[in-house]
Amino acid sequence: MSLLNRRFRNPLDKKRRRGFRGYPLATVAFYGPDDKRASKAVVGIFRGKGQDVALLKRWYSEHGDARFDPAIIKEMVAFISEQGAITVTGVDGIYGCPHEEGIDYPDGEPCPACPYWAHRDRLTGKIEH
Repeated sequence: MSLLNRRFRNPLDKKRRRGFRGYPLATVAFYGPDDKRASKAVVGIFRGKGQDVALLKRWYSEHGDARFDPAIIKEMVAFISEQGAITVTGVDGIYGCPHEEGIDYPDGEPCPACPYWAHRDRLTGKIEH
């Protein structure tokens, strides 16, 4: 990762490392066709404990990796700040396919565009039987 990429990603990592500090809470997730490249970044804002997501914003990277795109990271940090999020949380790595079940492909079926994620656990990356 280049120095420029670390400079823009660092605010997300730094905020996430602080742990739970209260609400509003921002969740950060990256999605990709496999576990190597994130083509989609998502931030969800939760206003309080037990509440559904209040706001959800998505960013896309056609050819690069959204995790290391300075423009995307800068916009994500700005969005989190605008929403007044006190806590930032997220999963390390890529959290599954960027396509949405029931929207981009039928419910209950694997995504035809992302065979890597078919029958694979999102958190561990291991194939489920």
